Amino acid sequence: MQRIATISDVAHLAGVSVATASKALNGKDQVRAETRQRVLEAAEQLSFKPNPAARSLLGGPTRTVGLLTSDSVGRFGIPVMLGAEDAFGAGEMAVLLCDARGDSIREQHYIRTLLARRVDGIIVVGESTDSRPSISRDLGVPVVYAYGPSDDPDDVSFVPDDLEGSRTAIKHLVTLGRRRIAHVTGLATYQAARERAEGAAAALADAGLEPGPVFWGQWSQRWGRQAAAMVLHADPEIDAVFCGSDQIAAGFVEAARERGRRIPEDIAVVGYDNWEVLAAESRPPLTTIDPNLEVLGRTAAQHLFAAIDGRATPGVHRMPVQLVIRDST
Repeated sequence: MQRIATISDVAHLAGVSVATASKALNGKDQVRAETRQRVLEAAEQLSFKPNPAARSLLGGPTRTVGLLTSDSVGRFGIPVMLGAEDAFGAGEMAVLLCDARGDSIREQHYIRTLLARRVDGIIVVGESTDSRPSISRDLGVPVVYAYGPSDDPDDVSFVPDDLEGSRTAIKHLVTLGRRRIAHVTGLATYQAARERAEGAAAALADAGLEPGPVFWGQWSQRWGRQAAAMVLHADPEIDAVFCGSDQIAAGFVEAARERGRRIPEDIAVVGYDNWEVLAAESRPPLTTIDPNLEVLGRTAAQHLFAAIDGRATPGVHRMPVQLVIRDST
């Protein structure tokens, strides 16, 4: 059975973007005559027929965008969405929020719903920095991925720079004169944990220090407490610990203090995420890496505006993170 041609096929054959092909097929004035003719010839050659949903999408901008998430109640999705909503509000765009709850069937339902509402574009907010399946192909509207990148390099994705964040944490500890630095982090199945461990090892090597073993575990305070016993048993002379999350760091600090270690005099501790409800209220308050998730969401939204105008910037864009110094170092 012959595959039905899509607008992406037409755009590829004509050598133009999907947005330009859509405008040409809809008779928009922004397309040059020779470009329009090339697109029409490609559509005829491929026997392309827009489906009803695609036809509705060619009816002009609605100044409405979709925000599709799997993490509406999670730690990371909410600040990303708040930043995106700020940018959309400034651009006078209405936002339709859909929570797929990590369910692919529910996600497909919401995609169809958003297309039926003729949104001008969609932001997909991930629940982790692990790559996720692309939804962009043949959708007919621009898509930008925030926090969780698309697995398609031709898509536009924005993620925090965890490699640089972990390097910054280690450099801070080295600058303080710490030389025996351990790393306690989450599960190795997470991209974030692997990148933070990789960045930490590189920064230790750059400082002429021998990277020690990485302690992998859960993203929890309980694991931080358990890891404290393991780290102090493995090296009683440890003088600093970089933790892969604030939850792990808070647990580590609690258990280390119970074992008579002073924070930061005996052991300096750096966390990750700048979860203020935890980091600022710990005893002592935690030095940590802030991934600036609201800025990431706002930037993703601004780039969706550009993609709607046909100025997409494909690839995975790493966003700057920031060291927040508190009493734990």
